[in-house]
Amino acid sequence: MAMSGLQIFKYLPAAKKAENSNCKKCGCPTCMAFALKLAKGGAEISSCPHAPEELIAVFEHETKQPQKTIEIQDLKIGGENVLYRHEKTFVNKTAFAVIVDTDKPSWQSKLKRLEACEIKRVNEVMKVDLVIFKGTEQPDTCLNHISYDEFCSIGIKIIEDNNFSDTIKELVETRTQAILTREEKYSAPVGIYFKNSADYSKICARAAFYLCKYANILLFDDIDEAMFSTLMTLRQNIFTDPQKPLQVESKIYEFNNPDENSLIFMTTNFALTFFAVANELESLPVPSYLIVTPAEGMSVLTAWSAEKFTAQMVAKTLKKLDFASKVKNRKIIIPGLLAHMKEELEEAIGDFEIVVGTVEAYAISDFVKNIDNVS
Repeated sequence: MAMSGLQIFKYLPAAKKAENSNCKKCGCPTCMAFALKLAKGGAEISSCPHAPEELIAVFEHETKQPQKTIEIQDLKIGGENVLYRHEKTFVNKTAFAVIVDTDKPSWQSKLKRLEACEIKRVNEVMKVDLVIFKGTEQPDTCLNHISYDEFCSIGIKIIEDNNFSDTIKELVETRTQAILTREEKYSAPVGIYFKNSADYSKICARAAFYLCKYANILLFDDIDEAMFSTLMTLRQNIFTDPQKPLQVESKIYEFNNPDENSLIFMTTNFALTFFAVANELESLPVPSYLIVTPAEGMSVLTAWSAEKFTAQMVAKTLKKLDFASKVKNRKIIIPGLLAHMKEELEEAIGDFEIVVGTVEAYAISDFVKNIDNVS
């Protein structure tokens, strides 16, 4: 783990009440200020002319990147520096690679399937990250691609998935030693290679575990769209930054070509809430609008409790979007969790009646059947 400011300070002259204490030659007013700045990455250790050799050696070891980053075109593999996501965040998503043997007769159809394999979820379009061409022909493709020989020489440690428990043990040991010791022999990104198998459910289960603990790239001999969809969804959840909530743009979204009389729904800009509601609105037999309010990516109740969803904010959003002049329908359906805000919202907005909707998105379809202006 990186050194704290206090750990650094203990090596400096001021901590030992020695000569050159707080000399300011580093550009900071005190040794403690320098130590804190250095710990946060805001200064170079070379700025202190009196830093002892012991501190320099320890600091360089503790700040050394535990795992190398390998780049293949615009794909980055490895570069992780924590054991657990909540410590800071994971850096580069576990890559999904498929080996295409161009000496086999079916390789072209396999490549077309890979190019067409696309998963859209929570404002992100996900595809297979890398195609590895094995064989005499090296065709061009829109996907990131590399030859098999070149891939084998770029410094990724490949483990063949033969024994599940042995593979897990090696993955955990390698990452743990890389983070704790920062030794060179543990610094290579690690990939798991799955031999061709028709049992995709088994491969998917094992791959999911390796994705969590701690594979940097997964290599497959074949493609299965359902398996990739499952793994990409898992990966998206793991590799989001825990300090930055997923959010969508605050604006009015349209579903099924709405007009001035269409249904109007409202929610916050928390991505998971938005897509849950959006999926339901897309499947309705009637058109609708969805007003998404700015809430710093917070869910409905969290936004309300943090005062990021208020009646005044809703009124301001509607005015900014000039929504009242665009529709004749004067009913806005709010999430059921905000039922207590009905009167407050109606007073602040003025132009609209508030209808309390469902608590869960899946219930929207049944709910709209009982709304007066749905034909």
